[in-house]
Amino acid sequence: MNRQSFTRLLVALLAGAIFGFGPSLSGMIDPARITGFLDIASGRWDPSLLFVLGGAVLVAVPGIMLQRRMAKPVLDARFHLPEKTAIDARLLAGSAIFGIGWGLAGFCPGPAVSALSTGLAPVALFVCAMVAGMILHDRVLPRLLP
Repeated sequence: MNRQSFTRLLVALLAGAIFGFGPSLSGMIDPARITGFLDIASGRWDPSLLFVLGGAVLVAVPGIMLQRRMAKPVLDARFHLPEKTAIDARLLAGSAIFGIGWGLAGFCPGPAVSALSTGLAPVALFVCAMVAGMILHDRVLPRLLP
């Protein structure tokens, strides 16, 4: 492994550790807090995650502005941005499935991986199901919908 690859791996590990700490610190790995935030109709709405979302926006917006001024990333030859920009039926369906799953399970993918550190069986089951869904999407869906 050359020096540049090692540096990229180290930066990725550090970024992942920081990301994993964030959801843990903010309570996003607690499904009850997530469903409390998403359930605005029950009268027991928990708005605390608005601060988490606001903090994410405060970090993301300057990052996006900086990225747009850069010719290339510091540790790569080019930016790897989505090439498709159209909003189509597959995007809307995927978004709906994501939202329904998030509301039912109380996990979204990043915090679910962070929650693996709790060692709870429901978390491991969710992550296994999530990975299985990703594999099915990558391997089966392209054959069904060319």
